[in-house]
Order: sequence, then structure tokens, then C-alpha cells
Amino acid sequence: MTATAPVERVSPAPVDPMLPRLFRVVRTRWDTRDTATLELEPTDGEPLHFRPGQFTMLHSFGVGEVPISVSGDPSGSGLLEHTIRNVGAVTASLVAAQPGTIVGVRGPFGTGWEVGDGVGGDVVFVVGGIGLAPLRPAMLELLARRADYGKVVLLYGARTPDDVLFGQQLRAWADDLEVTVEITVDNGPEGWRGRVGLVTHLIPRAGFDPAHTLALACGPEVMMRSAAMALRDRGVPAPQIRLSMERNMKCGVGLCGHCQLRELFVCVDGPVLDYERLAPLLLRWEL
Repeated sequence: MTATAPVERVSPAPVDPMLPRLFRVVRTRWDTRDTATLELEPTDGEPLHFRPGQFTMLHSFGVGEVPISVSGDPSGSGLLEHTIRNVGAVTASLVAAQPGTIVGVRGPFGTGWEVGDGVGGDVVFVVGGIGLAPLRPAMLELLARRADYGKVVLLYGARTPDDVLFGQQLRAWADDLEVTVEITVDNGPEGWRGRVGLVTHLIPRAGFDPAHTLALACGPEVMMRSAAMALRDRGVPAPQIRLSMERNMKCGVGLCGHCQLRELFVCVDGPVLDYERLAPLLLRWEL
């Protein structure tokens, strides 16, 4: 019998994290007056797989690139979604992109929410403004296995009622999927019958079991600092409080130093970090 030579297995070539993949804009959906969600499809047909909480570097050719958290379904069953606030030249170019426009996507980068760590207990989302976009994939992952979790609470603070993201989906989560949704705004117009005030003021009376809760927070850094302290006051363990620190990211791979937070590089060590690790850093304002 002639011996058969072993088949040599060739590993795929590593992907250069500095080289963008090409995606095509399928649709731009305006969520508020200054925030839009881009739905993107890969030109090579290969979906981009990501973990909730991760971000990509979105590139508008001829303009520049910016870090944007993925806001779509992490199951990979649909288009890649990014929810973008129009705040500068690159974001203005991205939200103005017409169907068929080609954009570059690097990544995904960073750590995720790991919402599966909350299985069997309660999960609390504390959100400020556009911070709902990075948390949406975590909620979608959780709701796909809703029976595995206890109470799910979403505490959401926005500038005005018109700035609330994904309003129709929030109502569907509350009505059909047993999510407690509490919304507060900074400024309520005449006739507004909802809450007015800081989102952190909703934490003390929210219905969840602190000792068996996973808490996820995203929004302005000062809001997350206050939210983490309020959650600790309720008795949520520090390792079970996770914040998304999206400060000054530029390269995505820890080379440029723009996102350094003392010994941490947020684009690599984060953006999602637990409060036990962050507490000594957040209490030092000069960092």
C-alpha cells in the first residue's frame, strides 16, 4: 500500500487591520434631526462579524475616517449598521452618502459587552443620548434569548423627546418583550408629560436585584461616572458594571496614543471596561 502524504493545511493570510474593506451604502435612515443609521453591504459578499460593543473605523474616501460603534444585529443575518451623529466633516460626509456610495470599513476593534455574563440574572442598561446605538446590539443579542434572563431594564436620558433614538423599537421592546423602558429628557417642550431630569436619578428606584445584576452604561463620560456610582450605591458589584469609554480614538490598533487613559489604550483595552478597573481612573479628573 502506498502511503498518502499528509495534506498541508494553509492558514488564511492575516487581515491587515489598517486596510479597509469596501462596503456599499444600501440605505440611510434618519433617526433624529442630526443622527442617521447607515445600512451597509460588503462588496465581496462576506459579512462583517462583530461582538456587541465593538466599533469599526468608517472611512469616507477623500474626507477621512472616524470610529463608530456597530449598532445593528450581531447575529450576522442582516446588513452592517452604524448610527452616526453629524458633528464634523467626516460624519457629515457619511450621513450624506447616497445609496451605492462605497465606504471603507476597518475592524471590528475592541472589547464587547459580553451580555451573556448576565444569564440567569437581571440586566440594566443606563443610556445617555446616542449611547443607545452601541448598546442596541447587546439588547438584540439578549432579546434573542429573552427567557435566559430575569428583569431587563432600560433607563434612557435624551436632550429632548425629539432626540430619542429608535423610538418605535423601544415601544416594541416594552410592549412585546418584557423590557422596562424609562425615558427622561433634559428639556421637555410644552405638553410633554414624561420625565424631566438626569437619567442617573432613575437608578435608585429602578426594579432590579442589585446583587444579581449586570449593568451596562454608555453615554457622556460624566454621566457614566455618576451612573456607576449610583449603581454601586444600589449594591451592584463593580465587576458587573461595564462602561463604554469612547474617547479620542483614531487608529483603532493602539499605535497613535490618542485614546490613552493612563496605562490603558481605549481602542485596544476597551472600549468596554468594567468599573472595578475604571474606578481609580475616573475619579482623577486630569486623566
